[in-house]
Formats: sequence, C-alpha cells, structure tokens
Amino acid sequence: MTNNNQNSISYFSDNTINGIELPGRFTFPFFYEPHPLTKIAADELQHYLETQIDLDHNFGLRENQAGTAVGKMFGVLVVQDAHGKLGYLSAFSGKLAGSNNHPKFVPPVFDMLMEDSFFLKQQYILNDINKKVKEIEADEEYRSLKREFELASAQSIEEINAFKKQQKSNKADRKKLRAEQKNTLSKQEYADLEAYLIRYSLHDKHEFNVLSNNWAQLLEEKKSAIASFVENIETLKKDRKEKSNALQQQLFDQYVFLNKDNKEKSLEAIFRDTVFGKPPAAAGECATPKLLQYAFLNGYKPLAMAEFWWGIPPKSEIRKHKQFYPACTGKCKPILAHMLEGITLDEDPFLKNPGEDKKLEIVYEDDHFVIVNKPSGLLSVPGIQIQDSVYTRLKYAFETIEPLIIHRLDMPTSGLLVVAKTKESHKEIQKQFLKRTVNKRYTALLSKVIEQQEGEITLPLRGDLDNRPRQLVCFEFGKKAITKWRVIERNEVTTKVHFWPLTGRTHQLRMHAAHELGLNAPIVGDNLYGTDSNRLYLHAAHLEFTHPITKEKLSFDIAEDF
Repeated sequence: MTNNNQNSISYFSDNTINGIELPGRFTFPFFYEPHPLTKIAADELQHYLETQIDLDHNFGLRENQAGTAVGKMFGVLVVQDAHGKLGYLSAFSGKLAGSNNHPKFVPPVFDMLMEDSFFLKQQYILNDINKKVKEIEADEEYRSLKREFELASAQSIEEINAFKKQQKSNKADRKKLRAEQKNTLSKQEYADLEAYLIRYSLHDKHEFNVLSNNWAQLLEEKKSAIASFVENIETLKKDRKEKSNALQQQLFDQYVFLNKDNKEKSLEAIFRDTVFGKPPAAAGECATPKLLQYAFLNGYKPLAMAEFWWGIPPKSEIRKHKQFYPACTGKCKPILAHMLEGITLDEDPFLKNPGEDKKLEIVYEDDHFVIVNKPSGLLSVPGIQIQDSVYTRLKYAFETIEPLIIHRLDMPTSGLLVVAKTKESHKEIQKQFLKRTVNKRYTALLSKVIEQQEGEITLPLRGDLDNRPRQLVCFEFGKKAITKWRVIERNEVTTKVHFWPLTGRTHQLRMHAAHELGLNAPIVGDNLYGTDSNRLYLHAAHLEFTHPITKEKLSFDIAEDF
C-alpha cells in the first residue's frame, strides 16, 4: 500500500513558525486545545477556502450561490517529513462537491467514486431498482386501486362500528323490556316474549356476520387486485436490501487502516469488539483518519491535529463556523485507537477529576433526605473512570445509610441536588419529579447578548449515537423538551438568564441555549456545544418541592458565584 502523491502537503514558511515549540506529544483527539502550529495551519486552510473560487460547493456563506448549502468539517494534521521539515496536511470529512479528490486535500482511505469502481457500478444497479419501485408506486392503476381499498376499508370500519352501536342499543332495549314485563305478564306470555327476544338477538348476530363477511370479501377482492403490484415492490425492495448489504460489506473490506508501524487493520476488524459489532455508516470517511492514513503512507511523522467546522450549521447538531471540534467518538474513536497505537498522546482529560478538591456543601438535612450544593466539576454519580461523586461522598458521610439519587446534574453544572436517605422518601420525591410538580430554576451566562426579554423554547432532543454524550435536535425521533427563559442581566458581550426546564432531557438547557433554533448563544464554558472556559456557567439555583413525609412545601435557593 503506497501513495507517491506528495502534492497534498503544505510546508510552513520559516518566519511563520519561528520560535514555536514542537508539541511533545500528539493531540488527544477527543478533547484538546489546538496547538499553535495547528492554529496556523487552520488559518491558512481557512484563507484558502475563503479565496478558492474553483471549489464547486455551497457552504452557505455566499448569497445567491447555486446548490444546497451544506457546511463541512475540515481537519489539519501537522507533520514532519523525512528531512525534518514541518508542514501540514488538509482533509475534509465525507465528500466535497460530490467528489473525493481536490487539490490541497489528501485522498480518502478508499475512493469509492473512482471511475468504473464496483461502488459506482452497484450504485447504478441500486438506483435502477429505486427507479423501478418509484415507477410502480406512481402507476395510476396501482394508485387508483390503493385509493379504492383505503376508502372501502374506512367505510367498512364505519358501517361495522355503527352496527355494533345499534346492536348494543338493541341489547339494552331487550334488557329493559324484560325488566318491565317480568312482573306484568303471565309465565307463558313471558316465555313467549323471551323466545322472541332471543330470535331478535340471533337475527342481530346473523346480520352482523353477513355485514362483516361481505366487507371482508370485498376488501379481499380489492387487496388481491393490488397484490401483484405490492409483491413486485416487495421483491424489488428485498433485492435492494440484499444488494445494499453486500455492497456495504464489500466497502468495509476495502477500508484498511495503518498505524505508525504499518500494521494494517480492516474496518470490520476494528469495530468487531464495539457495542454494535459492526461499523456505522460512513465510518472511515472523517478527516482525521484520512490525514493519518496519508501521513503513514508517505512517511510523515504526525505531530498534532485539529478539526474545525466551515459553513452553515447542520439542522440537528451544534456547529459554529470556524470553531474547533474534537474527533467524533462513534465513528472515529475505534479507528483512531488502532491508528494512534504506539504514539504518545496528550493526557486524557477525562481521566482527571476536576471536582477532587472542591467542597460538597450540605444545604439542608433531615432523617429523610439531604439537599447539597454540588460544585462544578463533581459528578453526581460515579463514572467509568472517576468514582468521586456526590453519591460516594454522601455514602462515606452517612456511613450506615445508602444515598438514593433522585435526579442528576451534569458534571460541569453546579447547584442544588436532592438525595433521599430512605426508600419511602426516594419514591415520593421521585414521583414529584416524574409528575413535574418540582419547581427548578437555573441561572446561566450566555456567550452573546440576547435582545429578546423572555420566551419558551420547544426543541425535541435525542442522543447523537455517533458522538456521545452529545445530543441532537430531532423533530422525527426526538423526545419533547421545553424550556422557559428570562433575561435578568445584560453585559457588553454576555447575557445572564434564568432557565425553567419544563422537561428533563439530557443537556436540555445547553442544547436549547446553543442551537440556532433556540437562543443561538451557547452557555459560557460549554465545551460540548460552545467553547471551553474555566467552568460551565450553569447553576441550579432554586429547588421547590413537597416534603415526602410532612407534606410541607419546601423551597431552597443558592445564588450562583458568577
């Protein structure tokens, strides 16, 4: 596996990097502050993107540009060549302007778009199947038969339900008649009446069966008329699925990744031991794996990496133009674990405990529960790598009592947290949280000035499966998330607000603050949806609920320290 194309490297000019110390370790890809060299490389690449007129892609940055506007993740990799000269490689995630190959950018690990490739040939076949499916679905006879079946089906339900309603009414009339005549008729007369009512009931049942059978026969006839169309569509879809799966497997076999020792590992082998056991869609197409692959193929030593977003944000994720972002976890983490094997990385910040030296303040305590003021940086419950948490500290303090966590705050969020000391209290307070009768108010410092005074944000959220723990705005599969907010203070470049979460979704306040359909203003210090700072400026300031035993209304307030 070789690649002799040396045109993708851009060498630094000596005066640009004069006095900048080389990184001692390679960047930890999933949380980093860009090294000065990667910032210079990113600036140069961004200047190239701003001035490049031959790149036929609409990033949404120019007015009246043709094509659908789509932002894109770009990456830079600072490298040292065999002679010790410093330069950088550039890459984009996925495809750009419908192509994998562009000047200045490294090629993909595998070019599925090269002329006469098996991928394109199979795509033509799949496209042809899609065309045939659409042709059948658009056939006027098929559409007419479907409409007839749907109308008949609806009419059958309406008539059968009406008959059932009448049957129920007739049964009630018979019951009423029996009760009225039981004590007024002779024994023989009442027996004759009962025989008549039974025949009446049997007649109703017979009529219902006739009606049901007639409709069933009619619907079956109409269903048979469209069966050939449906069968053809299902056969085509089954064929498409089988061919698509085979194509995906063939693609997986083509993606083979290197590390610094030229050890190869296929995409399928890399993901075999992950939770899902197979690669997600588009795995291997992200910028950083492309960059490392090219560096290893051409004998370059990787020194530092960085990725940034260019263009308008996607509708679901939080992405800001020119802002740096870590490599994704779902697609890239398993791949990079192999590719960076044997390379010394910067320290993993997720192994550090930022709450280690911070005090957990007890705000209120009785025999049933405790209210604490959680400092920013302390976990609510033990994590995989870090055990120190509100739970472990209370367990140590209580000695003989098991703390029962009712709700949580994100590690970087500070403020009020209630923890039960008995199962009864846990059940009662948790019930209040589930019924949303608990009043919670947060204070946050937003990273820009908000002109509107107050409002309500309704943006459904779901987890980003490719990039945990991030969340996505998703109107199709997301869970309802509602936040009320009000401005309490404006500064030159920031706004302090109160948040009232009416639902309790993961990262709800952070997403509603950062997303362009929300406030479009990330919370200061939000390293997931904004930019990092000394802390996340989000504080759970107010908590109000009913005492689980005395039923007294309780209210607690802790002012933010920002």
